[in-house]
Amino acid sequence: MRENRGVTRARRLLTMPTVHTEPSGHQFTAAPGESILAAALRQGVALPYGCRNGQCGSCNATLLDGAIDYPEGRPPALEGAPPDACTCCKAVPLTDLRLRVREVDRAADIEVRLMPCRVQRIESLTHDVTRLWLKLPEGERLQFLAGQYLEFVLPDGRARAFSIANAPHDDALLELHVRHVPGGGFTGFVFGNLKEKTILRIRAPLGRFVLREDSPRPILFVAGGTGLAPIKGMIEHALHVGVTRPMDLYWGVRARRDLYLPDLPTAWERVHPGFRFVPVLSEPDSDWAGRTGFVHAAVVADHLRLDAFDVYMAGPPPMIAAARAAFGQAGLPADRLYSDAFEYAKEPPMAR
Repeated sequence: MRENRGVTRARRLLTMPTVHTEPSGHQFTAAPGESILAAALRQGVALPYGCRNGQCGSCNATLLDGAIDYPEGRPPALEGAPPDACTCCKAVPLTDLRLRVREVDRAADIEVRLMPCRVQRIESLTHDVTRLWLKLPEGERLQFLAGQYLEFVLPDGRARAFSIANAPHDDALLELHVRHVPGGGFTGFVFGNLKEKTILRIRAPLGRFVLREDSPRPILFVAGGTGLAPIKGMIEHALHVGVTRPMDLYWGVRARRDLYLPDLPTAWERVHPGFRFVPVLSEPDSDWAGRTGFVHAAVVADHLRLDAFDVYMAGPPPMIAAARAAFGQAGLPADRLYSDAFEYAKEPPMAR
């Protein structure tokens, strides 16, 4: 293994090594002192990882050529590994590198894990939407694809699913948008009794509602209510990896007060010239001058033909069903419509 712990800090600061990965043929550059994994994730190359702390070995690769350094010392993940193994979350390139590594390009490539988490922060967004921030145990990170979801595993074995609202590169905490559902035992618990520092159990990542990055087509995102959550993760990931395709976001809610995080789409419009935001209210305020009605009808009104687009939808099942029929009539091929229908569970209140 070509480790070189004697190379000076000055030399590292002067170089921006290029990392080539096989068999994918991807390449990316590493900033001075930046680990291979951090550089890859920053530039949208999905190398596998688990703890990001040099312990688990999930990010181990084969170093085919080049020199690396471990500034914090040789990681435990290399114990018993072949001599040419490289722990990407801790290895810093000193020269151009060539690695053999299995990249993550499908949801099925990521191991589903059951783990504890702590409620780090609770933030009220509207009268019936709360944002939760979850933290995994120290030294643990969850690898996921933009658009996937997690399940809370309840003490009696039941599970409640929520989309992950942050992008994979921003994984220090997991962000969820939880809507209070009348009669929903778990959401009633979230709004009435959940406290910061509470320990919960999650199973993740789950789902195949993920962004297809290799498509050249413009994208239509269609969200209903908290269906914004997975689409937020997709948009932030697309912006992070430099997607230049046009992107429209149509977000349907009842009234203006339901447009939580209202400044976020405006920020996306500032950083992506091809991004457009269209809020649609089904029960509009008296002074609302924007679009009204059903969100899928607004899409069809603006795009009489949809055969040139990829469409991602998330929201209540009736919205998904209505949009699927309308979009098909507008020429959208069935295999270019990706959807995540939110089923709201109703059950007796959770025992406390």
